[in-house]
Amino acid sequence: MTGSQAAAYLGGERAQVSHLESGRYGISAERVRRLAAFYSAANKHLVDALAQMADERGKGWWEAYRGVLSPGFLDIAELEHHATFLRSIRMLHVPGIFQTPDYARELITSAVSGLPDEEVAARVEYRVQRREIFDRPAPPRFDAYIHEAALRMRYCSSDVMRSQLALLQEVSRWPSVQVHIVPFDAYVTGSLHSVLHLGGPIPQLDTVQLDSAFDGGFLDAEAQLAR
Repeated sequence: MTGSQAAAYLGGERAQVSHLESGRYGISAERVRRLAAFYSAANKHLVDALAQMADERGKGWWEAYRGVLSPGFLDIAELEHHATFLRSIRMLHVPGIFQTPDYARELITSAVSGLPDEEVAARVEYRVQRREIFDRPAPPRFDAYIHEAALRMRYCSSDVMRSQLALLQEVSRWPSVQVHIVPFDAYVTGSLHSVLHLGGPIPQLDTVQLDSAFDGGFLDAEAQLAR
């Protein structure tokens, strides 16, 4: 089936289908099911999960930041919202979701120079608000693997770092959170990167986010995730 055929089936333009496929436009649950039928998608669990995500799209707290922060950042919050588990590997800093406002501010301003104060404030506020997933009655399991270097790097003052370490100690006692510190003398491969693995509602929707100061890069194809 071609994009033009799909557009004709939906009663739209080819460009509209292209935008839907790339994620630039949202899509309704009803259209997800129609397209799934059109493409003869036989995996009912996958179609149901996609339809549910489409139905909830545009309703999350992160939508308040649309137009302020880049879409890649907002995608992280949406994926965390739907995640059944999360695994974070951080080589040089504490995972964003567990950062204090002061620590986050120092990281953001040192990584990207010249950001307007309003955007810095929005990034910090957004980063802290991502912790809302742990306020649920049944929060997702979060395994954080943090290299010892991240705890010793000097991004900020001693007072700010002391507060950050105190928060990290606190979250390590949360029932759904496990914090693992990777010591300097542990063997690691040269290709190890800072990543966030988000378990989707079903395995086919698992996603890996690659760390970036500017946006979120994502891997979601099975072949990519298998590497």
